[in-house]
Amino acid sequence: MGPSFLSLPPRSTKPRRAGLTHVLDRGLPVSATTEILESVGEHVDVWKFGWGTAYVDRGLDRKLAVLKDHEVASCLGGTLLEIAWSQGRAEQCLEWARRSGFDAVEVSRGVADMPLDAKRELVKSAAETFVVLAETGVKDAAVVLSSRQWRDEIAEDLAAGATWIIAEGRESGTVGIYDSAGVPKPDIIDAAVDAAGLDRVLFEAPRKDQQAWLISRFGPDVNLGNIAPAEVLPLTTLRLGLRADTAPLSLGRPL
Repeated sequence: MGPSFLSLPPRSTKPRRAGLTHVLDRGLPVSATTEILESVGEHVDVWKFGWGTAYVDRGLDRKLAVLKDHEVASCLGGTLLEIAWSQGRAEQCLEWARRSGFDAVEVSRGVADMPLDAKRELVKSAAETFVVLAETGVKDAAVVLSSRQWRDEIAEDLAAGATWIIAEGRESGTVGIYDSAGVPKPDIIDAAVDAAGLDRVLFEAPRKDQQAWLISRFGPDVNLGNIAPAEVLPLTTLRLGLRADTAPLSLGRPL
């Protein structure tokens, strides 16, 4: 039990429905995963195995067991499922994820040439077994979706059975809801919130300035994703107003 002498913004405990912290695992070994979760597990809600790392991770079974011990939902990365879909093997991929013990899968169309109706069917199929995080946006910075396209795709994903919508930012934080310099696009971000509701949108925000901007705009219980494992505690201090960028939260001043 940590100290409790400060007045800080309230922070819900797990299992959370809002204020999620979604970690991106780029291929950590089991020992590092265990050490990180023993230190910050109470602050982590979803652990995504980035792109196709789960397919080649020999420690996968042990990592999934560690995540379960710390009440952290394990999520299969969307790129792996996209590749399986493009090869006509999406159902085999989902069955493998089920047998492996994943709690959630990401359904995206950021790299494969996947029509919206195919994505909708994939969300529907995955939702029969998993919690589905459906991603809107593409990884190619040259492809720009309008606010209307964001709203329409999000509405279809939710209707198909998605639990949360991931607003694409990539691990670089320079596409989707951000421009090439990593600056947030308020019109796209607001369109995502309008379409799904704040509690059901998970914003990919790998950079501190992006995290601080989203917390300033929506409050400390905004859902944030693609967080590096080493950045979980720094993000938690942002949520609690224990860092200069969001200190007004703990000083009784507006952000």
